[in-house]
Amino acid sequence: MADPFGFMTYKRKDNPYRPVAARVLDFAELQMPLGVEERQKQAARCMACGIPFCHSGEFYGDSRAVSGCPNDNLIPEWNDLVYRGEFKKAFERLSRTNPLPEMTGRVCPAPCEKGCTEGLNGEGVTIHDNERFIIDTAFEKGWVAESGLPKERTDFKIAIVGSGPAGLAAAWRLNQLGHHVTVFERSDRFGGLLMYGIPNMKLDKDVIERRIAVMREIGIAFVANTEIGQDIAFETLENDFDRVILATGASVPRDLPVPGRELNGVKFAVDYLTDITKVILSNGDKKMRQSLDGKNVVVIGGGDTGNDCIGTAIRLGAASVTQLEITPQLPSKRLATNPWPEYPMITRLGYGQEEAIAAGNINLTRYATSTTEFIGAERGQLIGIKTVKVGADFKTITGTEETLKADLVLLAMGFTGAEQAIFQGFGVNQIFDDNTTDNEKVYVAGDAKRGPSLVIWGIREGRLTAEKIDETLRVMVAQ
Repeated sequence: MADPFGFMTYKRKDNPYRPVAARVLDFAELQMPLGVEERQKQAARCMACGIPFCHSGEFYGDSRAVSGCPNDNLIPEWNDLVYRGEFKKAFERLSRTNPLPEMTGRVCPAPCEKGCTEGLNGEGVTIHDNERFIIDTAFEKGWVAESGLPKERTDFKIAIVGSGPAGLAAAWRLNQLGHHVTVFERSDRFGGLLMYGIPNMKLDKDVIERRIAVMREIGIAFVANTEIGQDIAFETLENDFDRVILATGASVPRDLPVPGRELNGVKFAVDYLTDITKVILSNGDKKMRQSLDGKNVVVIGGGDTGNDCIGTAIRLGAASVTQLEITPQLPSKRLATNPWPEYPMITRLGYGQEEAIAAGNINLTRYATSTTEFIGAERGQLIGIKTVKVGADFKTITGTEETLKADLVLLAMGFTGAEQAIFQGFGVNQIFDDNTTDNEKVYVAGDAKRGPSLVIWGIREGRLTAEKIDETLRVMVAQ
């Protein structure tokens, strides 16, 4: 390592967020990236430890969260190259495993940092921000397109259904391997959850469009507004292509079937976020009207999507925001039962929560709280919700009932899995560990296979699925 004492010499410094008072006035990106010199110092903090937990994703004990990078990124190597100022080599090393680092460098919760050895007694290395620096530099210097070009072309054609992280990663890798790739997307824009499930302030849509433009440049075809099974028959796609990858995501949101669910004002979070993003893309965020001015908003769900809903509601002028979480509040520090290198199960303040509290929502999050009913006015408009406290067993606690004002409720309780119709259309009944199925021409990758997960898992599965397909096709040729 170039600086074996870097972790002692330099303190951790993350890319700062813009001040709350400024950033809530628009939907522009939250972060303000550090300069080159400071980024090199942060890369110098990488210890070149003998056993780098950062680039091997593991589930420890009963923990639900992975620690370390599940994509096997060669993190210590590209950290060292950043420190040395060898940015192109750093990009080449990073892109060997991660074809979409501009996405993970912005929205990944960075389990790699939680597994960083320096995090045992310190704060860990800023792997997430270093990754973003590498790929943004690569785009600026024009290195990205060349890295996606194949050495030679085959005659094989691959169809990818879905343009989220798994679909894009598979498309990039298959093109590198020389195959002809067409990506089909039922929406009007490409990116899947990246485009419409994550707000612009966390992932600027220009970043996604930049990647799509490069992918088109190197030969990947994109077809939007196309529903497989309706606009194109399942049999047609299967006959016209040598292999098909289903990368449709886990797009079925978890519902809350309580009385009053049908009221006007109770919406799925992802639908609401999609609508807002479409307005921004069409009109620009400076023209966003304060559509929630004077409105009381309740967000049900304590994950990233819930946090995104809170931040969006604040930007749209909500009079009040309340967040309901059915689980109890996590501790502020690691418990003895949750040691390093496990993912730390602790309370964190999200950007949206910080903004809501600054706007006066002091008692923002109500933990161990369940919704029992939505209350409506005569014309079917939502005006409130009924809640009750629950115990550790999630059973209601008598005497804790409460009624809250609510003009808009956003259901941000996660997703239950993939839509099944497309599997049925291709006659897929079984999905195997290597992403193959009982239809030899059809593969499944990402959340469509594993359920709701991190962007980095989708990228990993897309890449590995591409390599599996390449292997099977080349075996066919050899025979």
